[in-house]
Amino acid sequence: MPTAYITHPSSLLHDMGPYHPECPDRLRAIGERLISSGLDSYLQHYEAPAATHEQLARVHGEGYLASLEAESPVSGLHYIDPDTAMCPDSLTAARHAAGALVLATDLVMRVEAKTAFCAVRPPGHHAEHDRAMGFCLFNNVAVGAAHAFAVHGVERVAIVDFDVHHGNGTEEIFADDPRVLMVSTFQHPLYPYSGMQPMGPNMVNIPLATGSGSDAFRAAVRDHWLPALEKHRPELIYVSAGFDAHREDPLAGLKLADADYAWVTREIVAAGAS
Repeated sequence: MPTAYITHPSSLLHDMGPYHPECPDRLRAIGERLISSGLDSYLQHYEAPAATHEQLARVHGEGYLASLEAESPVSGLHYIDPDTAMCPDSLTAARHAAGALVLATDLVMRVEAKTAFCAVRPPGHHAEHDRAMGFCLFNNVAVGAAHAFAVHGVERVAIVDFDVHHGNGTEEIFADDPRVLMVSTFQHPLYPYSGMQPMGPNMVNIPLATGSGSDAFRAAVRDHWLPALEKHRPELIYVSAGFDAHREDPLAGLKLADADYAWVTREIVAAGAS
């Protein structure tokens, strides 16, 4: 059964200005690498639908959704915070980014795909119920999980977050929700300077000191994530996959290698199959 690869052309139109690190080239690099490696032909390609208002409103407030509509610029850039800007195409891209997680959920639940990779922008794990931040407008993974609960009758999901930054938005949305287990690693101290005190018993936050590499990361997964996943027995596992903990990323200080991402992906897939 092939892996679903879900994206949308609008992801390349979301542009927060020259030299911004969250740029369209991030997706172009993924697509080019899949083709050059010969992996692209093994994927089932899908175009992401736009998330509906109902799907977004399961995790975001009505006032917040209305404010994004009102602030979407006709031209130029509108800055929501010093790091996060909207161009005229950003809101459309954000709707399709969230919709990709809805489609991924549907495909897996209908057994049309075993796994799915959503190559979309803007990212999502910093977006809170009523706040955009950290390059994120909608919390894409939260939209997908809420869709699984509302439409497919799923009772338990897990969210794995291995970004170099703490997924504060996902934690804020699902804190104390027993249906959701969130396990994460992140560099501390580092933006958004949260996660040291979990917001609920369903949060397994493992901060890593600057300079931490493979040994510390793999120990966190083996000693904390995997036991929690085994206990929770999720029906679906969502992954907020941030690769900025890589040792070659210039904007942070963790030292993960390519092999660590391959290893943790295999561990997550095995946990989902158990």
